[in-house]
Amino acid sequence: MSEFKVNKTYDEINAKIRAGEAVVVTAEEMVSIVKKEGPEEAARKVDVVTTGTFSPMCSSGAFINLGHANPTIKISRASLNNVPAYAGLAAVDIYIGVTEPPEDDPLNKVFPGAFRYGGGHVIEDLVAGKKVLLRAVGYGTDCYPNREMEREITLKDLPYALLTNPRNCYQNYNCAINLSEKTIYTYMGTLKPGGRNATYCSAGELSPLMNDPLYKTIGLGTRIFLGGGVGYVTWHGTQHNPNAPRSANGTTRRPAGTMMVQGDLKGMNPRWLKGVSMQGYGNTMAVGIGVPIPVLNEEMAAYTGVSDAEIFTQVVDYAFDYPNQVARNYGEVSYAQLKSGQIEVNGKTVPTAPLSSVVRAREIAEILKGWILDNKFEVTCPITTLPNR
Repeated sequence: MSEFKVNKTYDEINAKIRAGEAVVVTAEEMVSIVKKEGPEEAARKVDVVTTGTFSPMCSSGAFINLGHANPTIKISRASLNNVPAYAGLAAVDIYIGVTEPPEDDPLNKVFPGAFRYGGGHVIEDLVAGKKVLLRAVGYGTDCYPNREMEREITLKDLPYALLTNPRNCYQNYNCAINLSEKTIYTYMGTLKPGGRNATYCSAGELSPLMNDPLYKTIGLGTRIFLGGGVGYVTWHGTQHNPNAPRSANGTTRRPAGTMMVQGDLKGMNPRWLKGVSMQGYGNTMAVGIGVPIPVLNEEMAAYTGVSDAEIFTQVVDYAFDYPNQVARNYGEVSYAQLKSGQIEVNGKTVPTAPLSSVVRAREIAEILKGWILDNKFEVTCPITTLPNR
């Protein structure tokens, strides 16, 4: 006998979607519904909650099959717009990572480096339909005699292009400050000395893994919005750490779970895959992801009804503590506080700025909601959910 008063199955929810009877709301909308109606009644009324996030996600990239040259070639080194791609796969298969800089980039030799172009920009250019210069060399074999290939390619030309991101959608992340006496340049952005600014990188109540904190509905095979197209969760991401401290509502108070995701690059949109340059740190790519959360019972309703005021993260010094792995924080703050534009650290008021776009996250949740209401997208029961310990 179920412990819940409300029980729905994936099949029942999908049948309602197909019949045009499903009630679908965004995670922001669900907050007020749960607050007003309570989890049980919210579970009876709502079938799916849509989430969204749009932020830099360094552990991302694309597997690309280039198609054979004539004569054929076994590529040993390759670059796209002068950005090196990994060629140790097969004859004409490569992988380009979003943080890879061009071969001639000065990096941080002239500090802080600009990092104007990299792997993430290459992927954005491909998705935008632009021509990209491919250069490849091989060592020559009897079956692959060609030793050099150079040509312009477009995404349309490629036989195969799969966005494959080993670690996306961090479940919570640090709030970064700089307590040193000099400006520092980090993957959390530029941080002023003396703790004069703070940055954070989560959509809070809209963020996918904040709405399913114990991974009850997300796992292998979960269908998602990815880069403007359709993608899938293919396992937990690298650095997945479900054992981080949690609040009573299930949300983590530190960086925790992650997802590995992939999808057909040809079905994506450059609005949701944007190359990013981070001064003094490197280049990366902002990725748009949205996950539908089926409201199977009142427990899932409660999880999806958690607000920014109920989600907390740590304030961490990125000048000394983070690079030296010192396990220390300078307080906890809620996402409501972070989104207000200021927090208090060491008795001082500190302005805050997000690396994650709440406006874009909200748009993704609305797009995904529209897909479901238009019967273009259904929820998927995962083969197995993400590890929760």
